Amino acid sequence: MLSAATAHSSGAATNVMLMSALEVTPAWYLVLGSLLFGIGAVGLLVRRNPLVMFMCVELMLNAVTLTFVTFSRMLNDVGGQAIVVFVLVVAAAEVVVGLGIIVAFLRKRPEATADDMAVLEG
Repeated sequence: MLSAATAHSSGAATNVMLMSALEVTPAWYLVLGSLLFGIGAVGLLVRRNPLVMFMCVELMLNAVTLTFVTFSRMLNDVGGQAIVVFVLVVAAAEVVVGLGIIVAFLRKRPEATADDMAVLEG
């Protein structure tokens, strides 16, 4: 028969093993980044709505910045995080201009697809 001390220590060992198994490592962030990038790439290839395609490109961009931050943290280098700041600033400017053009175009032609965007060529 197990004593209370033995049962308690085996339960503590199980808790320690469970906590170490659930520890979030950089590999989890890399897997998350690759999944987000994959979802964005599939959405970009499958969907024809320009607004959804634009959102998929932004999702892919955020997946890449997550990967940059993860590698920067793994290598103890601030360079990756500095690049992420510039990428996010450029992405914000891209959203302002791109979203304005897409929304203005979709107001005139709500059923427009990505193929209809060729109308914008000068």
